[in-house]
Amino acid sequence: MADTNALVLSSTRTRGLFVAAAIYALILTAFWFVAEYFSLGARIGHMPSTFAAFALLFAPYWFFGFGAADVLYGTLTSRATRVLVPGLLVVPYLIYCLPRAELRWMFAVVFFAMPVGISAMLEFRPPGGSRRASAKLWQDVVVLAAVGLPVEFNWLRGGFPHDGLNSLPKLLLVDSALYAYLVVRRLEGVGYDFRPRVRDLVIGLRELVFFAPIVIALGLALHFITPHGGLPTRAAASSALLITFFFVAIPEELFFRGLLQNLLEARIGRRGSLWLTAVIFGLSHFNKPLPFNWRYVLLATIAGIFYGRAWRDRRHLLASITTHTLVDVLWTVWFR
Repeated sequence: MADTNALVLSSTRTRGLFVAAAIYALILTAFWFVAEYFSLGARIGHMPSTFAAFALLFAPYWFFGFGAADVLYGTLTSRATRVLVPGLLVVPYLIYCLPRAELRWMFAVVFFAMPVGISAMLEFRPPGGSRRASAKLWQDVVVLAAVGLPVEFNWLRGGFPHDGLNSLPKLLLVDSALYAYLVVRRLEGVGYDFRPRVRDLVIGLRELVFFAPIVIALGLALHFITPHGGLPTRAAASSALLITFFFVAIPEELFFRGLLQNLLEARIGRRGSLWLTAVIFGLSHFNKPLPFNWRYVLLATIAGIFYGRAWRDRRHLLASITTHTLVDVLWTVWFR
């Protein structure tokens, strides 16, 4: 009976990955047209190598949302192999830079060593001697800082120095975090699952409805937002949704809710973790733009409370990603 259940589970997972592969191809096609719409090729040059690098970085980001972490964990039984595999994330960088003769060895070393180092820390020095979410030691702080700070301060921007490629270092760091926490640490309750559920959409919309009156009233009072009329073109609206969903909402919700709030819950409880994560999320917007943008920090902190509420309803990131995406797109279209 156990063998039969295992076979059924394996078959279901395989079918899910095939479906994910088909959708992955469609999404890449959509991104190609978005790049054409914004004339990205004219600005960055050598579009084939750039797009190939993007596709390789986007692959783990996408397939981890369909159970690829379980497949990798079951396949990579050697601890040394499990630690070294994420070093392959340097390959997209090489594909990107070598045709341009723009190889910078410092970034090549960082793009190999950072994912490997993060995985090695959680593999050989797991928090509390286990992979449980309830462990309370320093390793998670180091890993989250190693992933979050380079994104916040654009430390890896020089690896992909052309305008329009800011997302590539972010994708690499997200891939590193996903591998470290879903394959190596096996952290429970992250909720990184792209298989849609009606409940996630409903919760995401509910939190948007709760949040919208607060942010509109406060944003107007603080002169942070300015309403303007008109409807965007279909192409502009579609591009905004696609880019915000994949390059803003998913990375930020993974980091702040799936990892940070998740890990804090075991230490300071549901309410404390919700509020502390929201404050940290708000403070991460301090430099948009510099000097300290206290209005943005305040509104982002309040937004973080509603994003955190959406995630913890069923511990599914798609719920908070839905709220986050819609808030950002509506702000961009009608209030920015």
